[in-house]
Amino acid sequence: MAEKSHSEKNLKSVACFVITVSDTRDETTDRSGAAIKRLLEEGGHTVAGYEIVKDEPEDIGVLIARALTAPAVDVVLLNGGTGIAPRDGTYEIVSRLLDKRMDGFGELFRSLSYQDIGAAAMLSRAVAGTAGSRVLVSMPGSRGAVETAMTRLLLPQLGHMVAQARGL
Repeated sequence: MAEKSHSEKNLKSVACFVITVSDTRDETTDRSGAAIKRLLEEGGHTVAGYEIVKDEPEDIGVLIARALTAPAVDVVLLNGGTGIAPRDGTYEIVSRLLDKRMDGFGELFRSLSYQDIGAAAMLSRAVAGTAGSRVLVSMPGSRGAVETAMTRLLLPQLGHMVAQARGL
């Protein structure tokens, strides 16, 4: 029997935990988190959880760990805290948790962002990879950045990324 093609192994729907890292946003002002949730649902995926966390390294790490160990979660998507400002620490936390990095995500994201915002794109420290059998993604917190990452990179490959992370 021939091996199944990559597209046949893709999962049609995955469960995602959305985390917004922000010192100022709440559920009424979190346009980026709302965009992620809307795009996931429009793409046939489920939102297994959603929280906003202050840009405090310990709090971010605890929330990511909780999301990564939740049985119903396949993907953890963070937005915010990826810049170079003194309080931006999401990159360091996420990078430490990755078993396998998907360097192409950050590279492609910055390339696409450059087309929209110019040289400021180099300030983004977007990063993705696997943490165990889960996919972990960190993107900037602006709505435009989230929409670029989700529509151009993540949604087209989310089912495939999870299948690969699980070894399917």
